[in-house]
Amino acid sequence: MNLFTGTNVLAPLDYGFIAAYLVGIMALGLWLERKARDSIDAYFLGNRNLPWWALGASGMSSNTDIAGTMVITALIYSLGVKGFFIEIRGGIVLIMAFFMIFMGKWTRRAQVMTLAEWMRLRFGDGHEGRTARLISALANLVVSIWIISYFAVGGGKFFGSLMGIDDRAASIALILLTMTYTAASGFYGVVWTDVVQGGLILAAVLYVIVLAMTKVVLPPEFMVSVPDGTGGFEAVKTTLAEWSAVMPPLTIDMPGEYSRYNAFGITIFFYLVKTCVEGFAGAGGYTSQRYFAAKSDREAGLLSLFWILLLSFRWPLVMGLAMLGIHHGLTTGKVIDPELVLPTVIAEYMPVGMKGIVIACFMAAAMSTFTAVINAGAAYWVKDIYQTFLNPRASNKTLVWHSRIATVAIVLLGLAFSLDSVNINDIWGWITMAFGTGLFIPLLLRWYWWRYNGYGFALGTLFGMLSAVLIRVLKIELTEVMSFVVPSVISLAGCVLGSLLTKPTARETLLNFVKVTRPFGFWGPIVTQLTAEDQDAIRGECRRDLAAICFAVPWQLVLFMLGMVFVLRQWSTFAALLVAFVFLSAGVYWFWFRHLRTDETARGVAS
Repeated sequence: MNLFTGTNVLAPLDYGFIAAYLVGIMALGLWLERKARDSIDAYFLGNRNLPWWALGASGMSSNTDIAGTMVITALIYSLGVKGFFIEIRGGIVLIMAFFMIFMGKWTRRAQVMTLAEWMRLRFGDGHEGRTARLISALANLVVSIWIISYFAVGGGKFFGSLMGIDDRAASIALILLTMTYTAASGFYGVVWTDVVQGGLILAAVLYVIVLAMTKVVLPPEFMVSVPDGTGGFEAVKTTLAEWSAVMPPLTIDMPGEYSRYNAFGITIFFYLVKTCVEGFAGAGGYTSQRYFAAKSDREAGLLSLFWILLLSFRWPLVMGLAMLGIHHGLTTGKVIDPELVLPTVIAEYMPVGMKGIVIACFMAAAMSTFTAVINAGAAYWVKDIYQTFLNPRASNKTLVWHSRIATVAIVLLGLAFSLDSVNINDIWGWITMAFGTGLFIPLLLRWYWWRYNGYGFALGTLFGMLSAVLIRVLKIELTEVMSFVVPSVISLAGCVLGSLLTKPTARETLLNFVKVTRPFGFWGPIVTQLTAEDQDAIRGECRRDLAAICFAVPWQLVLFMLGMVFVLRQWSTFAALLVAFVFLSAGVYWFWFRHLRTDETARGVAS
């Protein structure tokens, strides 16, 4: 449903601001082309010479996508603070707590360009490692294409609604524009345009917060809506006390599409377990790319901290948008589609000129995500498939040319697959549940089990991918829990079978991996071959990290809730959360921050 089709809600001044933004960001991206042309190390990692604060700001911009913001706003609008807990499934980006404490430095220490290349450190450079590398590259390319599809649908809904044009035309135009400067400037363009766009995003956040807090006072009862599962929506009545409650209930009573969350306590516990497992597994794509580009363990930690702090501004933003959406219903008597709260607020509440500025800010959010996914995805083709298997002697000029061709191909494939999808929550749910689940079990085992080998990784990944794709293609109806469990079990079976039916990874390779990465887990037969000094150092670091993560996960959750409760003006709840935040911050400081190191001795130089 498109509320604004055929109605132009923008004035010439708005278009002027939008045009100025697009021209400026395109000029910056193309100007940075000269930095990216020398080598693929420059094109995909910025020569590992970018400051940590820029990498952190870039990560925040990349995580603040327009489609995700629309989904989260819809959940907060329909469910209130309870919608926050649903987004533990992915929208809170809770894996960043794990990257901050230990996963970021583990990833950086490999000194590689992609997750697929990382397989060489873990499984060696023989047939086993090359098999794992190829499968990892292909899997991550598929993920990149599907994420582009997700952004195409969500971005199209947003920009098409506001500009009175076809959703698909809006998304295609924006993505192709982004593709142009990303293909030219590579990672330099991604990071520095993200920094600029991050500033614009924060400007939009602050404006919406002030607007909501000065304009909206929610009554004791009001109407919201939920998607009905057939492309429409239905109105439901709620109370302010229920809508603003920060303690998640065991059950809720919602109709339509959101009835899937009615067993609320079980659902949220499941999301928390799933996300923590993913955090212990790590990630690929643009998340890992920023850690591969970090200069040191210390900077990997600092960029994570900055990334999380900047991400916290997203939650008062969506709360403000939801409050304004409710206010619109109270003043007009019209209940709106939850997934169109964002464009409705911009159209109805923002004056001429400010509409254009805010739309430019959300364009920045969309484009920063596109650039990150596109650039990281292209690296898998160039570094892990073309250079490794097809043309090992390719010149830097040839590799950079292939990088640009791969960028274009990923975008075009993502746009093609988006034609079959209309519901952004449906696509996000499939990416985070079925398909993502099929991939992270193989990623989890690689860190913690010495007997796991490259063939187990390859078979587990293939099993997980195929099971998720078949569920999608055959339109098999599964609950969210089962869409997690089924691919997980199938993928785990592949991992175990592939590992136990083949030889273990070479002992020298495993010993080097443990010395470089220093992970915790089931490494007994390998760790015992290290010196007593190295064993003690690993043991001490791992104990601190495990203690720190127990503080960091709730610390991130409380930090994000603080902003929401502040916008709601629930001051007693805000004070209680603030006390909890101070206590958790002390734990994070004691077990993690004060131990950040600047020396890189025996840290991250793979032999």
